[in-house]
Amino acid sequence: MEKTENQVNDFHCSIEKSLDIVGGKWSFLVIREMMFHEKKRFGELKQVLSGISSKSLTDTLRHLEDKGVITRTVYPTVPTTVEYALTDKGHALHGIIHEMKKFGNQWA
Repeated sequence: MEKTENQVNDFHCSIEKSLDIVGGKWSFLVIREMMFHEKKRFGELKQVLSGISSKSLTDTLRHLEDKGVITRTVYPTVPTTVEYALTDKGHALHGIIHEMKKFGNQWA
């Protein structure tokens, strides 16, 4: 069955929308880490994501928060405690992360 121009454009548009939400390489790795833990702090993420700079992690967390993938909770402690957690939208990415893992195992 041949796809119409409209179907092809819708497909590309949907992928672009998804990529806009998820972002870049670090986003997937942050999401992966957060799927295995209910909440994570900045330092914990920085420690497990070898090679990420503080700036890149900050930018990634802000992007994911802006897109509704994670929440950021600030606790009034000294020093301030900040925890990040996946939203329902973030948990919806579980299948994609799982499929990427399968693909990597098979083809990498």
